[in-house]
Amino acid sequence: MCLPESKKGDSDVEKRDLSTENVDERALVRKIDLRLIPYLSFLYLLSFLDRANIGNAKIEGLVTDLKMTDQQYLWTLTVFFFPYAFFEVPSNILLKKLRPSIWIPSIMIAWGTCMTLMGTVNNFQSLFTTRLFLGVTEAGLFPGVAYYLSCWYRKREYGLRAAIFLSAATLSGAFGGLLAAAIAKMDGVGGRPGWSWIFILEGLATVLAGTISFWLVPDFPDTAKFLTPKEQAFTISRLQADDQLSAGHIEVFKFSRLWKALKDWKTPVTMLITMGIDGPLYALALNLPSIIKQLGYSSTRAQLLTVPPYVVACVVTISVGYAADRTGNRGIFNLICLSIAISGFIMNIIPSSGPAVRYVGMFFAAAGVYPCFGNTMAWTANNAEGSYKRGIVIAMVISWGNLQGAVSSNIYRARDAPHYLTGHAVSLANLSIALVASIILWVGLKAENRKRERGERKYRIKTGTEEERLELGDLHPDFRYTT
Repeated sequence: MCLPESKKGDSDVEKRDLSTENVDERALVRKIDLRLIPYLSFLYLLSFLDRANIGNAKIEGLVTDLKMTDQQYLWTLTVFFFPYAFFEVPSNILLKKLRPSIWIPSIMIAWGTCMTLMGTVNNFQSLFTTRLFLGVTEAGLFPGVAYYLSCWYRKREYGLRAAIFLSAATLSGAFGGLLAAAIAKMDGVGGRPGWSWIFILEGLATVLAGTISFWLVPDFPDTAKFLTPKEQAFTISRLQADDQLSAGHIEVFKFSRLWKALKDWKTPVTMLITMGIDGPLYALALNLPSIIKQLGYSSTRAQLLTVPPYVVACVVTISVGYAADRTGNRGIFNLICLSIAISGFIMNIIPSSGPAVRYVGMFFAAAGVYPCFGNTMAWTANNAEGSYKRGIVIAMVISWGNLQGAVSSNIYRARDAPHYLTGHAVSLANLSIALVASIILWVGLKAENRKRERGERKYRIKTGTEEERLELGDLHPDFRYTT
């Protein structure tokens, strides 16, 4: 299960003599939902707001005031993603070895401090440096929470919760535009421009939330203080009954577990999917205000017009998460969402498209990309068994996808305005890769499940012991993949 190594021995649920017969499962799930989902979603909203608000700051005069060239601005976007991607796997290992209640609040305070300092910069070099450290400190939240949620929910419950959590990214896009438009009116307060206050106030809000999080983020199910001992035991037993074979067991980190994650054929295929999704996702997050402004609107109106596409994307993201959970089929929803996103970028790449058509295309792009991202995270978590393997695979998939943010940072160039043909073309290529990779994964998982139904994987069982079952993880013949 997702237990920290420091909790060996008395945390092993199999050693508890607790009756769970009188536990109301639906009430327990609601209790977990209320304790985890709203607050974790709020934290991710802050995270996405802090990495993407530079796009809002740009149209409020950031580039002009710091006397930056367009290429220097693109470099400040790019530098965030390399440390952000590099530190995600180590961060998930640390989350596993340490407690979430310590690790998550600590990194929040760190990145909130970096964000606040961005509001004090006065040249390109200082902005570049603070963005670099923002990537280092923010790296652990999203992959950490994506893994953390998989330690609490069954496979057909995870998708909706992940969708609600990830919808915070769409809300940050909507809320970020409204907030930036309001904060920008502080231009001149304290002798600072409006874009400076966007960074300072949003950074301070993150520091405050991080401090409070030491008391609000619970640890894993076996030690969560908001659950009774019976509820703790029942939470783990229901995960064990859902093919999460490692639930209730202590795992020690070995490099062999890292190797298992690396050589699993699903890992590179899923990495291709996230690569294809994250590129367009960051294209929207970082450049949507500029894209809309180039349609002929003022800065304030452009900020406000970023809101509706994100609101629609939020609704679709949660709807897809719910539907995929109910049907137990995730691949088909990837194909549908990717097709919608592709149509949105096509509407923008056609030279004859007018401003209204291109703006509507942004609705399609956002409503396709964001739910597909959440659905892919659930698909990944459902099909990686073994707590370390799951944590590593999730982090690898997310980190590779986030590297595409470095690409998206450099393809929406000022000289390509107002149509941004290069940026939209690269986003279309990424989405096409994700579509093909999703078909490969979907077909491959169905074929593997059929082989297991026919008993073609029984040869993997040598001893039939519980230890062997745990070591095999999702390779065990009894494990069934979510397609």
